[in-house]
Amino acid sequence: MALLNFRKKTSEDVKTSSPELQAFLKGYSIEVMPRTAAKVEDFRDLLPQGTRVYVAHIEGTPIEEMVETAKRINGEGYEVMPHFPARIIKDEATLADWIARYQGEANVKQALLLAGGVAQPHGDFHSSMQLLETGLFDKAGFTHLNVAGHPEGNKDIDPDGSHKNVEDALRWKQKFSETTDAKMALATQFAFEAGPIIKWVEDMQEAGINIPVHIGIAGPAKLQTLIKFAIACGVGPSLKVLQKRAMDVSKLLLPYEPTEVLNELAAHKAANPDFNITKVHFFPLGGIKTNANWAINNGGANTAPVNANKG
Repeated sequence: MALLNFRKKTSEDVKTSSPELQAFLKGYSIEVMPRTAAKVEDFRDLLPQGTRVYVAHIEGTPIEEMVETAKRINGEGYEVMPHFPARIIKDEATLADWIARYQGEANVKQALLLAGGVAQPHGDFHSSMQLLETGLFDKAGFTHLNVAGHPEGNKDIDPDGSHKNVEDALRWKQKFSETTDAKMALATQFAFEAGPIIKWVEDMQEAGINIPVHIGIAGPAKLQTLIKFAIACGVGPSLKVLQKRAMDVSKLLLPYEPTEVLNELAAHKAANPDFNITKVHFFPLGGIKTNANWAINNGGANTAPVNANKG
């Protein structure tokens, strides 16, 4: 008898997902950066038709590189939603220039507006709300404007550990969503435990905040990689799920997969159709191909890539 039984998964193991999970994964989105996108030969080998692909804008990335990546992904038939991080946008003229470039060169009509992960603003903006207030996205006819959500709070926004500023921002975004012509959604930070996510969404609904939630989920990755990202991104209490797993020697060397948390959320959605999570948004921390293949194995026909039936 083996002392440590690290049984490899068979194809039978990974293709027995529930109908609820398959339905929940329909229309999922995924995030890339220019350098990670460049490693993908053809997104049609990995992603279903119409998948929304967020292009993350990391400080120091030239706007030309961002636009070129957006143009390439759009050309392969996908909806592109680039990040607009407020704190790295110098002023309103810069914002207008970025919008014009994305529209003119890459046919972009969607944006994720967020504060951005830098401590000191580079110019006039420090929050996504200020970007929205310029009116430039509405003027340019953007169809979708997503903003950030934080199921476990955010210590950058609420250093005292409360959720006051985060909740105030949600109320502001709700009011804005009622005046803009664009469709809005909350694209959230990733978390690893379904219970707190469900409570957060239900609490928002009770408070009258009905912006659809696109729940952030970390894709399959090595446990050490995931813990590193989680700490860096300020993931809250659900980090203990990973830490507990790291203490189990039988699981330490196996990659983390989001199967458990997504099954729980999918079951809750199936039992409560009005539950306000409408999409899954993947952070492919273990790689785009690894994440896409997990989705393919668990989403049935809903996650089959464009080129799946082409031989």
